[in-house]
Amino acid sequence: MRLGVLDIGSQSAHLHIADLTPGGAPVPVTSLKRAVRLAEATDRQGVIEQEAIKRVVAAATEAAAAAEAHGVDTLVPFATSAIRDAANRPVVVAEVEDATGIRLTFMTGEEEARLTFLAARGWYGWSAGEMLLLDIGGGSLEIACGGRAEPAVALSVPLGAGRLTRHHLPGTAPVRKRDVKALRQFVRSVIGETAEGLRDRPAPRTHVGASRTFAQLARLTGAPKAKAGPYAERVLDRDRLAAWVPRLAARSAAERSRLQGISAARAHQSLAGAVVAEAAMDVLGIEQLRVCPWALREGVMLDRLRALETRPAPDPADTAREVPAVPASAPVVTLPAGRGRHGAGRLHTVPTVPWTS
Repeated sequence: MRLGVLDIGSQSAHLHIADLTPGGAPVPVTSLKRAVRLAEATDRQGVIEQEAIKRVVAAATEAAAAAEAHGVDTLVPFATSAIRDAANRPVVVAEVEDATGIRLTFMTGEEEARLTFLAARGWYGWSAGEMLLLDIGGGSLEIACGGRAEPAVALSVPLGAGRLTRHHLPGTAPVRKRDVKALRQFVRSVIGETAEGLRDRPAPRTHVGASRTFAQLARLTGAPKAKAGPYAERVLDRDRLAAWVPRLAARSAAERSRLQGISAARAHQSLAGAVVAEAAMDVLGIEQLRVCPWALREGVMLDRLRALETRPAPDPADTAREVPAVPASAPVVTLPAGRGRHGAGRLHTVPTVPWTS
């Protein structure tokens, strides 16, 4: 089966296409990334600006056309907390569906934590043992832990780097020490309450950070460059990160974007991301964590691959029967030819995951 995963996050829309075969690893076919910059285009009331909605529609249109061109059998389109928690979420969903015929779906934060944990387990394998995972997004922080493929605990708290920047930090630089201190105290209090759910778990053997935020902070503090490849070991050290927090606070977004590892798109929220990462590591007793190159999109693919592997094998004699491309619990939405403002170039069938829409 050729699967496409369209993930619309706070900064970018990513389409990953891979071939899934039971018993094998996902084989990448192609990928597409387009900036949507929702974090900076969402006001304090949670309303996404119209220009940003247009960027989402354009990205979804291009992704649907790419999926059609590459013969994708199943497209899994979802948006994370930037749209899920937006005050005008129905407007965004309606405009994307009107333009492309694709209806975005949403996971709970706990489901995001579960699937990201599944990706990290797939990357590090069983030798990782009891594993504690952190994932900082634009709107939320996911925490998961366990010793098997599925986490024993999966949690989500509204401590995303974009959300905290919007609600807790001033829009000008430098950021005062008292503002950074207040943010850190707030983050620590929320994580401290959340950590109660982890107290009965065994001590983790492996600590993992899985997100673009962690990857950029690791590079900022000395980890190998992206061109070193996904197999280069990347570690984020808490003490090195703590030393960078006041340096980030002293710089404007433009100045931060010139630092190693900090992209221009995420520079404005890099301080909040660093505060969340450092506070979470401190509260949870993590000195260092490994940065995993796989995250939510790969978790979705691995979850679908497991579903394929557990499906009954087709009867070779029954040539008239077609085995469904997705689990029975996932409804298939058929799109009539020519639907949408942008004409041809859309999938004819868009199976959706059994999450909320």
